[in-house]
Amino acid sequence: MTELLSNAVTAATPLIFVALGGLIAERAGILSISLEGYMLTGAFAAVAISHTSGIWAGLAAAAIAGGLIALAHAFLCISARLNQIISGLALNLFALGITGFLNSFVFGEGQAGTQVPGFSPLKIPGLSSIPVVGPALFDQPPFTYAAVPLAIAVSFFFWKMRPGLTLHAVGEHPAAAETRGVPVFRYRYLAVVTSGALAGIGGAALSIGILDSFTDNMTAGRGYIALAAIVFAGWRPLWAVGACLLFGLADAAQVSANALNINVPFELLATAPYVVTIIALIILGRRGRAPGGLGIPYLRGAR
Repeated sequence: MTELLSNAVTAATPLIFVALGGLIAERAGILSISLEGYMLTGAFAAVAISHTSGIWAGLAAAAIAGGLIALAHAFLCISARLNQIISGLALNLFALGITGFLNSFVFGEGQAGTQVPGFSPLKIPGLSSIPVVGPALFDQPPFTYAAVPLAIAVSFFFWKMRPGLTLHAVGEHPAAAETRGVPVFRYRYLAVVTSGALAGIGGAALSIGILDSFTDNMTAGRGYIALAAIVFAGWRPLWAVGACLLFGLADAAQVSANALNINVPFELLATAPYVVTIIALIILGRRGRAPGGLGIPYLRGAR
């Protein structure tokens, strides 16, 4: 049980960063289909820079790489007013291709990842010895300890701070926000770039926080699962953490089942997180209300 919970928290941690990033962009009215690309790019950048310059430089590189891909998405969706779904999917494919190429170019390999320095688990004295939950919650990489406070900060920003409330207005009704003097484009650009940086950190949480390596397409759809967590949570930060923990539990369950040599094909077990995602969306995905302006290109001066 302890191992299952520990694996669930570990698996959920990258998803939390990615989901919180995507939630910020979607609250501003920009679809976050491209979370997979941000995460994958951040995962590679973290490994590539950690390999030569250390883990903190790798973490910074992950945030910058995710932010740059997000900046491209922001330009295509906000300034060029292109279809946000098409833009997101195109950037995901670009990220998949460019990280695969750079992985081979830098490390001379495709599928087998080179081990690099990573963040070691940080054991909290006393708390980590609590039966069952201690090792699961208090013997984790630093990313895990930062994830929940970050969610609380994002929730406080959205509901208690003026910039967060303004961001709500930008996502709900940008034309009305503009009539009150709100720089809609600036808010949307900042929201999308922030989402990319957080998703890039989520990629680093996977590559140098858990695996200490990079392999082609290592995110394996986790960006889409994080997007599902946003919808499942009704665009609420703290609920998004709970949704990520649920999907992390499904991921950990298939890992534990495989370790126990349960007589089920590995390929079938590997589908568990995605099956849980689909079921959760079917059951609860309609309970939340999306921002009114989500996915709708905004033309300045339009009413």
